[in-house]
Parts: sequence; structure tokens; C-alpha cells
Amino acid sequence: MIRPKMESFHQFRLWVLAFCFLTFQPCNGFYLPGSYPHKYDVGDDLWVKVNSLTSIDTEMPFSYYSLPFCQPEGGVKDSAENLGELLMGDRIENSPYRFKMYTNESEVFLCRVDKLSADQFKILKKRIDEMYQVNLILDNLPAIRFTKKEDYFLRWTGYPVGIKIQDVYYMFNHLKFNVLVHKYEETDVARVMGTGGAAEMIPPVGKEKSEKPGWMVVGFEVIPCSIMHNADSTKNSKMYNKYPSPIKCDPSTVAMPIKEGQPLTFTYEVTFEESDIKWPSRWDAYLKMEGAKVHWFSILNSLMVITFLAGIVLVIFLRTVRRDLTRYEELDKEAQAQMNEELSGWKLVVGDVFRAPSNPSLLCIMVGNGVQILGMAVVTILFAALGFMSPASRGTLITGMLFIYMILGVASGYAAVRLWRTVGCGDQNGWASVAWKSACFFPGIAFLILTTLNFLLWGSHSTGAIPFSLFVILILLWFCISVPLTLVGGYFGAKAPHLEYPIRTNQIPREIPQQRYPSWLLVLGAGTLPFGTLFIELFFIMSSIWMGRVYYVFGFLFIVMILLVVVCTEVSLVLTYMHLCVEDWRWWWKSFFASGSVAIYIFLYSVNYLVFDLKSLSGPVSATLYLGYSLFMVLAIMLATGTVGFLSSFWFVYYLFSSVKLD
Repeated sequence: MIRPKMESFHQFRLWVLAFCFLTFQPCNGFYLPGSYPHKYDVGDDLWVKVNSLTSIDTEMPFSYYSLPFCQPEGGVKDSAENLGELLMGDRIENSPYRFKMYTNESEVFLCRVDKLSADQFKILKKRIDEMYQVNLILDNLPAIRFTKKEDYFLRWTGYPVGIKIQDVYYMFNHLKFNVLVHKYEETDVARVMGTGGAAEMIPPVGKEKSEKPGWMVVGFEVIPCSIMHNADSTKNSKMYNKYPSPIKCDPSTVAMPIKEGQPLTFTYEVTFEESDIKWPSRWDAYLKMEGAKVHWFSILNSLMVITFLAGIVLVIFLRTVRRDLTRYEELDKEAQAQMNEELSGWKLVVGDVFRAPSNPSLLCIMVGNGVQILGMAVVTILFAALGFMSPASRGTLITGMLFIYMILGVASGYAAVRLWRTVGCGDQNGWASVAWKSACFFPGIAFLILTTLNFLLWGSHSTGAIPFSLFVILILLWFCISVPLTLVGGYFGAKAPHLEYPIRTNQIPREIPQQRYPSWLLVLGAGTLPFGTLFIELFFIMSSIWMGRVYYVFGFLFIVMILLVVVCTEVSLVLTYMHLCVEDWRWWWKSFFASGSVAIYIFLYSVNYLVFDLKSLSGPVSATLYLGYSLFMVLAIMLATGTVGFLSSFWFVYYLFSSVKLD
């Protein structure tokens, strides 16, 4: 009886899977990473799209059609863009480049620009000087360019607008495309789900296989050339006509100097090549990052720092604190009273250790924001490591971060208000004010920084400038979703029971002995240890943001983030214990900045990266943009790491003094 039941259950499961597959097949279900396979028949039209012009010299993107390039016959049309794409400065538009699937074409005439005006000539020279790259997209794949340097092949996305040689400007006006295609494989449920012999039971989806094989685009390469065209011979030519003379594309030579008042002619050619690359692997060429050994070295370096700090924390807990508490608990009341007169170190601040810090509401607000940012970072990086936020889906990472940040407003309000009630010994007055300020603190600072930088981008006519309509959308998302959720979290925090201190606080604060050295000096120096765990990975992140490279080692990043949290916890515990041992009961803010001070070193590293790695960054506007975005990033890191340090220290102090028995 059991075997037939098992077989029927197995068949039922297969039919359920088949039904799900059949149901979602017409909707083109999500296929990682980024998009679904698109089948093209031989001769089908393939249209190339264009993205913003980008440069590592200015970090200011500009529209493709801000230069005198050929425009499509039906006019320029924007592609649908999500929130993340707009924030990243992407402006995807249609282009006149058209291919026929698996149909090689050569000497295709595109268009002729009659005369370069003075303004067009000036802006062309400026874009060439600033090393701007043209970014093309075919079937969601960016155009990739390979260059050889000392027996190494370097990968670049896009191609340069032109090149300057001995004060003469040359433009790349002929493009040689190579499209890699792979034969479309009919997918049936059995093959997708790995059901083995069930292929006979489940019919394939869709129509019967056609005799003509379909093809999928799995690679898009471009080689730019500078060709001296005969402008007079193309006066009467129409787009996509055959150019009247043969064109030999040699990327090692340039022959088309640009001059004011001179006409420009654009042409292209395309070849199709069958490739063994399967569709799910077509992004490997873009996502492949060198230096895996360096990433492992970074993790091993972090583990060494953690082990060193863990040893110190272990000594504190097992040898010092536990020994003192055990000795204290074994004494009777008379001996305890006599011992109280001989106390030293952290035991002397029993009556002051839970005294409210200065600016308690600000501390609660910063901790609430830190919980929100840390939660957003953990969830986003975890989702990215699992492949749900692939670079193939442009803007998904930024959009996901914004969405997760807004949802976690509940956690921000809850943490801030509950800490506020704990500091105030259960007093609920003012919780709404704390929740409201928590909802506006970090977003308000971010809005101020982004608005300032946006004015600079607007003044430069860059596509990196956030449109006014998007500003309105962001403000609506902030006040209609994030703020209400934060207030809801604050309400639950006000209703939740507050933590009761294990000991009473004296009315008169104890005088803190004069220290040999400023305690804040030690706090600021503590940030070097967390910085030591992430500075190697930080280089790859900075390179991906500012050097136009794709960062996709989110697995390494997730591990490094966990190690960073552990180091911040250990550093804060050690620093808090050291301050208590010298009878300094003002540990609240110091525990926050002991780990949060890593942000100072990250900002200094950013300045160092600007000076030594971004030497070509030109103009005060570009440098201001870089420093502004770096300041925004550093503030978020300070709140997240500071929150980790404070919460771990709070737990340590609460645990330590809850074990002390006092009359």
C-alpha cells in the first residue's frame, strides 16, 4: 500500500510543477540573472539601445544625443527606466543601429552630419579630452571591447568617443560589431526540473518545434575604428544603404580628424558568430572579477584581527569579570560591606553606570537609524549574493535598497523609542517626537547632500542629475511610506516593556578621576581595527563605483560584513571595559564612536583614493561630487557600525552589573 501511495504522490507533485510551469510560461517568468531568454529567428530585427556617455575622469554622465551622433528615423525615444536607473544616471534610449539575426552585413551607411558647428566641435573635443565612453546595449547586454596589453586581454564596456594624437582630434565613426549567438534550446518541464524519466509524461510547452532553429544573443562585442569617408559620395545615400566603397576597419590606426565645419559620416558592420556560451552564462564575461586570492587574503586578515580581539575579550570575561563576580557572590553581607569600602575599578561606578548620557534623544535617534541601515545592508547584500539583484537588471540593487530601507523604518522607530524609554526609566513622554526625528534624521541629511550635488549636476547638464519629478517621488516615498512606518514602529516601541536597570542610580554623579590621556583619543584610535578588516574589500568597492567596473563578489562582501560586525562588537566591549576600569562611567557615546570611528578612516581612505587612484579626475565639480557621495556613504557606515558597538556594550554593561548584588 505504501509504494502506490508514494508513486501517486510523486505523480501529483510532477503535475503540480507542470501546471505552475505552464501557467507562468506565457508571462516570461524571471530567470536569473536579470532577464528571460529571448528567441530570435534568422532575419529578425535586433535593435541596439544606447545608454548615457560615461567617464572615469568626471563621473558626470551625459546623454548620448548630446553629441552629433546619428538619430533613429522615428525619433529618439526613452526606454522604461526604474527608480534605481534614474538615480544612477542611466538614460537608455533607442538608436539607429539595426541588425538582422544571423545575417552578416558590411559597409552599412548610417547617416551623414553635414557640418560640425562651433558648439558641436567644442563639445566633441571636450568629451574626447575627458575620455568619455559610448555605451551600447543589445538584448540587455552592454557592448564589450577587448584590448591587448603585454599579453593580457583587458575588458572594457563601451568604446571611446575619440582619441587625441599630437593635438589632433580623431573620432571613431565606424563600428565593427561581433554578435555571439547560441542555438535556442526548447525547454520542457522535465529538462528544467530534472525529473528524469518523466519527460514522456509531461508534454513540451508551446508549439511544436519548428524546423528553423532559433537563436539567443550571448555576447556583444564592438571594435571602434576611425575611417576617412568620402562625404560627397554619401550625399544622396539613405540610412542602411550600402556604402559605395569598401571599408577596412583597423583599430590600430586612426584616419578621421574632426574639424569645425567639416561633415561627418557614420557607418558600421556586423558579423554573427555561433558560440558555445549558454544563455545563463552570458554575463560571465562582465561579472568575472580578478583577484579572488586577494579577497581571501582580506578575509584571513579580518580573521586574524578577530582572533586577536577575541582573545582579549575572553580574558576580560573569563579571568577578570567572572573571577571578580564569583569572589563577590561568595562573601556574606558583612564582608561585602567591608569589601565595598575597598572596591576599585569598574565596581566603583555601580551607582553611575546607568546614568543617562548627554543628549539621550540624539543617541536613541542615531541608534534607530543605525539599526535601519544595518538591516538594509544585511538584507540587500544577502539577496545580491543569492543572485536576486544581478547587474543584468539595471537599477535593481538601488531600487531594492530603497524599498528595504523604507520597510525597515518599523525597526528604526521601535529601536529608537524603546531605547528612549529605557534611558528614561519607562517614561513614555516624547516617544512620538523621538520616532519622528528618527524618521527624518538620516534621510534629511542625505536629502541635503543629494540636493546640493544635484544643483552641480543640473548646472553641468548631466544625466546624473535627478529629475525634479523624481525628487517629488522620493519625497512622497519618504513621507508617505518611510515616516508612517517609523511612527508605527515607535508606537510598538512605546507599548513594549522597557528594560529595567538591575541597579539604582545615585542622585549625585560620581566625580571622574583625571585621566593620564584623553579618553576620546583611545576611542578614535579604536576605529583602526574595524578598518583593518575591510580596507582590502573597500578598494574593490571603490573601483567598481568610480572606475566603471562591475562588482559582483557579494558572497565575499557578505562574509566581510559579518566579520566587520564581530570586530566592531569586540572593539566596543574592550573599550567600554577599559573606561569602566578607570572609573569613567560615561560609556554611552564612547561605545558608539569606538566602533563608529571606522568611518573617519574610510573617509581618509576615500581622500587617498581620490588623490592617488583618481589622478585624472578633472575639475572641482567632479571632486566635489566624489567627496559628497563619499561623505554620504561614510555617514551611513558610522551609524551602522556605531549602533553595533553601542548595543553590544549596552548588553555587556547590563549583564555585568546585573550580577552584582547590592543592598
